[in-house]
Amino acid sequence: MKTLVLGSTSVFRKAILEKLNLNFICDKPDIDETPLPHETPEQLVERLALGKAKKVAESHRNALIIGSDQVAVHQGEILGKPGSCENAINQLMRFSGDKVTFLTSLCLYNSGDDSYQVIVEPFNVYFRELSLTQVTAYVNAEQPLHCAGSFKSEGLGICLFERLEGDDPNSLIGLPLIGLTKLLANQGIDVLALQA
Repeated sequence: MKTLVLGSTSVFRKAILEKLNLNFICDKPDIDETPLPHETPEQLVERLALGKAKKVAESHRNALIIGSDQVAVHQGEILGKPGSCENAINQLMRFSGDKVTFLTSLCLYNSGDDSYQVIVEPFNVYFRELSLTQVTAYVNAEQPLHCAGSFKSEGLGICLFERLEGDDPNSLIGLPLIGLTKLLANQGIDVLALQA
């Protein structure tokens, strides 16, 4: 099997990929993530996943490179990382009783033949009706200041939700494994057969 490279230094994405029990290395893609004018959220994450994979491919010839990106969208607006407690509280209060859609892109890039596959997985998060006291307590406890949407679903953030809706819970954390196994299969790699 070609070298498998995760084009990310996210500890969360690394932990998700480790679930597949495959040998892989990580490399940081250094690209400009600024949205282009008139770019939809779907177009943005698709472009960034491919861009990250291609950037990492510059250092890894004849490898399979996984690129991924994620945006959170509320009422048509792309949500950034809050950066401060005040912004996180304001963002979460806007979501109270409402839905946020996470779009997670996944690219599997073959640097040997310059071919690639890209998918975008939607995942909906429905928030409970939340009080300012609850939101403030959550932000102070978990400090989700570098997380799109101002929460960590793999932690205490789960208490903010009414329900979750999507095909793969891993996509909410940042790497859709069901989709990845399909993309790997298209490259002739059966993850389960490799476990034998």
